[in-house]
Amino acid sequence: MTYDVIVVGGSFAGLSAAMQVARARRRVLLVDAGQPRNRFAAHSHGFLGQDGKAPHEIVAEARRQLAAYPTVEFADGLASAARRTADGFAAVLGDGREAVGTRLVLATGLRDELPAIAGIEGRWGATVLHCPYCHGYEVAGQPLGVLANHALSVHHGMLVPDWGSSTTYFTQGVFEPDAEQLAALAQRGVRIERTPVVGFVGTAPAMEAVRLADGRLLPMAAVFTAPKTRMASPLAQQLGCAFDDGPLGATVRVDDMQQTTVEGVYAAGDMAQPRANATLAAAGGVMAGVGAHMSLIFG
Repeated sequence: MTYDVIVVGGSFAGLSAAMQVARARRRVLLVDAGQPRNRFAAHSHGFLGQDGKAPHEIVAEARRQLAAYPTVEFADGLASAARRTADGFAAVLGDGREAVGTRLVLATGLRDELPAIAGIEGRWGATVLHCPYCHGYEVAGQPLGVLANHALSVHHGMLVPDWGSSTTYFTQGVFEPDAEQLAALAQRGVRIERTPVVGFVGTAPAMEAVRLADGRLLPMAAVFTAPKTRMASPLAQQLGCAFDDGPLGATVRVDDMQQTTVEGVYAAGDMAQPRANATLAAAGGVMAGVGAHMSLIFG
């Protein structure tokens, strides 16, 4: 199986990349394991024209539209390996077959590593949230918290009061704000709590309160935390792509057209930029698809 472009990853970034290649009438294979990072969220918000729609519904409609192009093929399953060939790149598909493409677009995303708190997994994407712009409106007007996980947690603490009736910053013994940061948080009306959260009250995914290590219960409708991340797929590393370290985890280094440090390999979505956002993922996918196609012409 030989294609002009193989796209690995079929969520917002990968679908956007494949669409550009398809509209250029080039042969494109979209490989997808069906495990997007946003599968824990019931709704996508702040995405132009898709506000409030379930992510899986957005993806299903995009796949339907993409399938209308005659040069598109789909391979459902996990791409387990990738390598350079004499004419491009080969990807090992879920059924063991090998597909070859002149160009390769990686949109395999990230995996979140949540803080080690009992009950957090069952609330992830519902009342334990990563982004106030994505989910703050739905929990607004209620007591909200920020679970510190790294130095950027103070940034969360400064934002969340625009949504919460009250905001509590839990240091979790992980990151203690300095004097200047404490003053800024105080000006925003944020309460500092140094006793760690060890559990949640309420039937998951709902949240009524957080339980502290000293036994206290604090009423809480939702908490925000930006988890550490890791690559969801080893393909970029297998191909020798360079990475940039960040406070949350590594991202694949790309240029303005989303090309990685390996010529002919492009990357888009959360794996290639430090901000997790549906619109940014789709935009990165567009650039990766256009970049891959243009490189077939101009080299």
